[in-house]
Amino acid sequence: MSYIHFRDPNSKEIENVLENIPLCPGTCFFIDIVGSTQIKYREDLKSWGKKLNNTFNFISIINEFPDNVVKGIGDEIMLFIPDEELGRKAAFKDYYSLLQEIYATLDNIKNFPIEGLFLPCKVAIHYCTEVYNISFLEGANDYYGQDIDLAARLTSKAKANRIVMSERFYNKVKQDFDSKHSNIMNSAIDQVSEKYLEDFKGVPRPTEYRIIEVS
Repeated sequence: MSYIHFRDPNSKEIENVLENIPLCPGTCFFIDIVGSTQIKYREDLKSWGKKLNNTFNFISIINEFPDNVVKGIGDEIMLFIPDEELGRKAAFKDYYSLLQEIYATLDNIKNFPIEGLFLPCKVAIHYCTEVYNISFLEGANDYYGQDIDLAARLTSKAKANRIVMSERFYNKVKQDFDSKHSNIMNSAIDQVSEKYLEDFKGVPRPTEYRIIEVS
């Protein structure tokens, strides 16, 4: 990770540093707990705090990649898994495994046999190539680049119990599935929608994406 901090606004040194920062391809997730604002007006901390605790603890991908949680904004977190780290965990060897785990998590939360323990989640996923591991705040790991912004834009299409994924991430998943997991029955990939096309604010070209509704 490169910490960017130069006090001289006309510094040539910062240009030299930025010119030599390598790309850091990987998968970006935005995971948001739905209804977490309203519940704070209806219930006390003892109640809503317990549900938030339960929900965050139940999202296994966070627990498997704690060092890859980049930031939290309210009850939404951003998780970034660089390609070079994918496969180091026994349960997460490829992009298909990431999608399958997220799908299983949302399905388990939605269909848990005891009501009232969890809050529903929504997820946006994008495979990023135009991204850099830099931070403008000392001691804070972070990622910047046009693909991080696009991943954030995809969240506008998410809602409770829905996974939104870019076509680029879907293609990585499909490639893994076809080459290594095609014998698996009742897979998350069976639930993927047809392709959608959207013009997102600030993005100069239409974005292709797909969704999974967790039922």
